[in-house]
Amino acid sequence: MNKYELAVVVSAKLEDEARAEVIEKVKAMITRFGGNVTDVDEWGKRRFAYEIQKMKEGFYYFIHFEAESTVPAEVEQRIRIMDNVLRYLCVKQEA
Repeated sequence: MNKYELAVVVSAKLEDEARAEVIEKVKAMITRFGGNVTDVDEWGKRRFAYEIQKMKEGFYYFIHFEAESTVPAEVEQRIRIMDNVLRYLCVKQEA
């Protein structure tokens, strides 16, 4: 099992419950494909360096998980089509 960190930027226009629901969906995707979520780090609302979809800020989340090497591609494929996720990046962490 490899360790990964998934950074997710969620739209700032969403209410608290809707943001939490987006993150829960991402966590459910990870577990559905056989991953194990170890930690979710919420950084809160941050200002962007440049506008993304005419927005100046968004909420940052960092999800740490352990999974096989095929899981990040599956999760990214489904995050890509989520409306309220502005940006995402999944990186493998060194041991």
